[in-house]
Order: sequence, then C-alpha cells, then structure tokens
Amino acid sequence: MDRLEYPVVVEPLSAADGGGFAAVVPDLPGCMSDGATPEEALANVQDAIRIWLETARETGRTIPGPSRHLALA
Repeated sequence: MDRLEYPVVVEPLSAADGGGFAAVVPDLPGCMSDGATPEEALANVQDAIRIWLETARETGRTIPGPSRHLALA
C-alpha cells in the first residue's frame, strides 16, 4: 500500500475537555485522536489515519488525497 501523508493539526484541549492535545486530520472527515503531549497525539493519530483509510476502502468510500497546503485561520 502506498503511504499517503496528510497534514495534521495539533492543538491543546481545555481542562474541561480533559486536557492534553487533540490531533485532527482536516482532509479525512472525522479522523482525529488525542494524547497527553503533542507528540503522543501525533503518534496516536497515525493509527486513526490507517483505520480511516482501511474503513474507506472496505466500504467503497472515496479517499481524498492529502492537501498540499493547510490554511490557518
């Protein structure tokens, strides 16, 4: 399987949300993970990306290519 690299946004979670960090993959709707540190969130989201892609293939869903640029608002 070809490896696709997707941009990931890592941001801190509020104390009300449990603290730590969230890692979101904007190109893959609903694909996200979290961790106690930014590094842990980034490592954990790699599994989420793999599972998202496997599920998309199994269900015949279109897999978007990784975006080249990520715009920050």
